[in-house]
Amino acid sequence: MNYDVIVIGGGAAGLMCAIEAGKRGRRVVVLEHAERIGKKILISGGGRCNFTNVGATAANYITRGSPHFCKSALARFAPADFIALVEKHRIAYHEKKLGQLFCDTSSREIVAMLEAECAAAKVEIRLNCRVAEVQKSDRFQVDTSVGVLTADSVVLATGGLSFPNLGATDFGYRVAERFELKMVARKPGLVPLTFAERDRSFCSELSGISLDVVARVASAEFRENILFTHRGVSGPAILQISNYRVADEAVLLNLFPGKNVRQLLEQHRAESKELSTVLCQWLPQRFVQTWCEQNVKTQPVKRYSPRELDAIASQLHAWKIQPAGDEGYAKAEVTLGGIDTNELSSKTMEARSVPGLFFIGEVVDLTGWLGGYNFQWAWASGFAAGQEV
Repeated sequence: MNYDVIVIGGGAAGLMCAIEAGKRGRRVVVLEHAERIGKKILISGGGRCNFTNVGATAANYITRGSPHFCKSALARFAPADFIALVEKHRIAYHEKKLGQLFCDTSSREIVAMLEAECAAAKVEIRLNCRVAEVQKSDRFQVDTSVGVLTADSVVLATGGLSFPNLGATDFGYRVAERFELKMVARKPGLVPLTFAERDRSFCSELSGISLDVVARVASAEFRENILFTHRGVSGPAILQISNYRVADEAVLLNLFPGKNVRQLLEQHRAESKELSTVLCQWLPQRFVQTWCEQNVKTQPVKRYSPRELDAIASQLHAWKIQPAGDEGYAKAEVTLGGIDTNELSSKTMEARSVPGLFFIGEVVDLTGWLGGYNFQWAWASGFAAGQEV
């Protein structure tokens, strides 16, 4: 029951840390409260695991602390390093878009790869092992459902609050608070947005429609698809913008990215076509009909004055939607906030005030964009801690 390193959490970050520590000859145990490791890996990417993004840099991450915090870890374990591991295990993969890499077959291959690497590094994995408390005197004592374990180093790789149906808990945050580490307020990230009743009925009518847009708030913009749902809007553009949107902030949608709507409408001034008919050249008919009912009286384009066409074009380039909230942790991909990065060494992930205590992965206040960035942070932060524990 005595170890060099205890890793709490058998997800992406925890397993990577355990592998690296084991390679260094450390006696390592991974404690996982679920019945299997890597449950979030298994469901990611629609079951094919978007395991990294080839373009990952510090610019793709959000933190309340220093924007430079993740640079050291990302530099020492880059996307190419994880790709090399994937290729070593002969896992077929492909780039879907925007640098996002997915398994050709199944995310189970990534979990199997990590299990094999753990076995090779002589890492012990204990499943269905619940941790009650972490204490420290000369060494760390970890009270678990199988007894008290001791170690020189303890690594918290417990993840965030998203996907509660997979067993997500706030245990890592509670350990940090027990050792008096500062926290950044937490909230759901990469999450669909919801609307009040009036706008919800509008979105419900459009449920299932997907559009290529530029979604914008004051601090960021993303060009991706949005998807209308019965409760609001989702899709990559909305998930991305949700990380930057502050409470009660409206979202502006450019429904004609890369085009000049005013010029397009002007080309139809000599015709008798209705505005809605013209717009259906570029947007789905059901969307155009519903949008026009809410925003503009449709009539033949030639009947609008130049000023009216200017106003219509402005609306289409910056359609303002006002979310009332979001879908919460149940539908969130990640958790924003967590352990304040100022409390940790950017090189090792060790708590500055508690030697031997490490925090890695999503439990830290560092959140990546949608598209493999959060997995890359898990691998990189796990690798960094694994070189030190």
